[in-house]
Amino acid sequence: MILAIGSVALDTIKTPFGRTNASLGGSGTYFAISASFFTRVSLIGVIGTDFPKKYIEKMRLRNIDLTGLQIKNGRTFRWSGEYSFDLNNPKTLLTELNVFSSFNPCIPSEFRNHPYLFLGNIDPSLQLNVLKQMNEPRLIACDTIRYWIEKKPKELRRVVKKADIFFLNDSEAREFSREHNLKKTARFILSLGPRYVIIKKGEHGVLLFSKNSTFATPAFLLEDIFDPTGAGDSFAGGFMGYIAQKKSFSESSMRQAIVYGTIMASYCVEGLGARALLSLKQNNITRRYNEFKRFTQY
Repeated sequence: MILAIGSVALDTIKTPFGRTNASLGGSGTYFAISASFFTRVSLIGVIGTDFPKKYIEKMRLRNIDLTGLQIKNGRTFRWSGEYSFDLNNPKTLLTELNVFSSFNPCIPSEFRNHPYLFLGNIDPSLQLNVLKQMNEPRLIACDTIRYWIEKKPKELRRVVKKADIFFLNDSEAREFSREHNLKKTARFILSLGPRYVIIKKGEHGVLLFSKNSTFATPAFLLEDIFDPTGAGDSFAGGFMGYIAQKKSFSESSMRQAIVYGTIMASYCVEGLGARALLSLKQNNITRRYNEFKRFTQY
């Protein structure tokens, strides 16, 4: 069972292939939906009184425990972005933190013994506060964004030292380590304490580093990509979900988890917002996993 801390949002997204208005979004949302295909997930986040009940129902249908989802007076965190045909760097049109600006994760007592903890890309000070409330999880994973690397580097380093796995993309890794070469970047991050560093490279795949090994895998080759929003969080959800299901931290399990994370991210980008993940069937995951194995075999 995974405890996930992250944002739950309403996203307005425009791409060359379609648009959504106030659709279900947020890093915690994408992670939880993705991980729910492998294990039970408890989600800690905050929403406003304007959050549509239909979205709560959609998450509950995925067997996501929303006991820790706070409902505050006010408006839900909203984000609006526009993608060009490049699809790599969205132009942010609007960010309204609303009730998320005062988010203070309070972990219910029944969640404090969860064996797997995922700290989404929230304020590192809040991540540290969550860690203080937990009773020694078996595995701690954290994510971040460039904003926190720049604004709260000391706090973020404290989080990374306590984490077993650190997720970040290639540009964030370079910013965090002050290195361009990703191998040197990973070596620096591993020296801080994590057992694994996972560097996401979008359409160019993923790198998994430990002190003794390196594993690289491509992204799943798709013909149609509609919206990359939430792909990184979906990757992390698939990865952590598989690890929690397998209950193994071996090198082999970590590599398999990377592939399952890649599969979940590939489904995420095939629809606008979280639609593709919400309509996904379990047997499709196995089918694509087998396709990926054939695709990468030599």
